Amino acid sequence: MTWINYVIATGRPVEGLVERATAVGGGPVWGLAVGPAPVAQRLAQSGVERVVWFETAADVPAEALARGLAAQVTARPGLVWAGRTAPERVLLGAAAAALRAPVLTDAVDLWLEDDRLVARQAALAGRLWLTLAFDRPVAILLEGGPAQADQPTRASVEIVAGPALTHPLRQVDWRPRGGAPVDLKAARRVVAVGRGLKAALDLGLIEALAEALGAEVACSRPLAEGLGWLPKDRYVGVSGQQVSPQLYCAVGLSGQAQHLAGARTADLIVAINSDPDAPVMAAADYILCGDLYQLVPALTEALS
Repeated sequence: MTWINYVIATGRPVEGLVERATAVGGGPVWGLAVGPAPVAQRLAQSGVERVVWFETAADVPAEALARGLAAQVTARPGLVWAGRTAPERVLLGAAAAALRAPVLTDAVDLWLEDDRLVARQAALAGRLWLTLAFDRPVAILLEGGPAQADQPTRASVEIVAGPALTHPLRQVDWRPRGGAPVDLKAARRVVAVGRGLKAALDLGLIEALAEALGAEVACSRPLAEGLGWLPKDRYVGVSGQQVSPQLYCAVGLSGQAQHLAGARTADLIVAINSDPDAPVMAAADYILCGDLYQLVPALTEALS
């Protein structure tokens, strides 16, 4: 049986997902575009073979089209791929429910074996690696983003209308939350701080280091949810952001498994901690053992 690979797009780049689906899926790759015309047009040039477009009005969120998208994937079941944005998560969930399919949320490696999807992913907050095999259909949640390599301009493929099944949802208000949003997943460098920081006023030390490195500031869950020193979209961990930067600098972080699960795929981890036995030390590529209040300013000065 030939399985369709569906890639969901709601506005952010998904060329990286198209690449993964093409390499792994073992069948044709179709795009499911939910949103205004530019979403469908970009998807049509991403390398998919066909685009099914679920058009939304200006006051209709992408989630309102979940019924139509689910009807599309159940007509020809297969693998459904989506990124980690809020609307894509909802749409993937609707597709998985309609297909009665498992959802892979943390797969690192994916491949086909005897017409079954095999996945390797972390378990128990990164303590174990788990290998699973699935009879499809399967829903796969991965980071989207642009293509991994420069791609030539592709000819646009056919765009067809999807099933006109909607939920009665309307966007009635739109307010800035205060402060610019941050996209930690797109950051090449991240400086993350934990409970080793004594006071919120001392965040200036961390921000100065991040500026010197050209990095985004992140934190452990207690600083965001317990103390409120940083917004919740800046905490990294198994229940927070999952990041894969070139550099992850962990400052004053003990490095419990729940936190490291969100940063284990970083290319390089640097730990700044006064406790030589902290778990983060075992995970780090480079270690600066000492008082962060002395090490961070010195490192910032050296980088400036």
